[in-house]
Amino acid sequence: MGSHRILQLGDPVLRKISTPVETPSAAHPLLHELRDTLHEFQRTHGFGRGIGAIQIGVPKRVIYIEFAGAAYSLINPEYEWLSQEKFHLWDDCFSFPDLMVWLERSQSLRLRYTDEHGGARMVDASGALCELIQHEMDHLEGILAVDRAIDPNGLATREQWGRLQENAKGRASTTA
Repeated sequence: MGSHRILQLGDPVLRKISTPVETPSAAHPLLHELRDTLHEFQRTHGFGRGIGAIQIGVPKRVIYIEFAGAAYSLINPEYEWLSQEKFHLWDDCFSFPDLMVWLERSQSLRLRYTDEHGGARMVDASGALCELIQHEMDHLEGILAVDRAIDPNGLATREQWGRLQENAKGRASTTA
């Protein structure tokens, strides 16, 4: 199948709302392309856990995630529930890999989806997996992390974000 070019911030296709896949078998080639693209991004950038089909220019409700040793093929995912409790984090994205965004996400969720074999599945997630799923679900709705920045200072280049992290560690070690 091979990897694909990942659409970058400013490409209007990233703002399209994805449509459902008619049958799980129709998503098989796309899932392979997403996996290959994720692996290529990991190889060249050193990070990455998930990708939505829209990021390779296919406006379909398909997400591929690799997290904590497990792979998730999410076809036509839909939220069952999002917690009211929130947390803040710095988020990044394959579509703008040198930009970090300070945003808010729900602490936990329940997601209904179809797997690659056509089975109806449900996942309950919290913490990092919950955040990742919300990020990828936003892509299906044409929403980017930059749209969720908490305030105008909620954007930083990856280089500046690294400096902020180092400064925070330095302050923590001097107060301990």
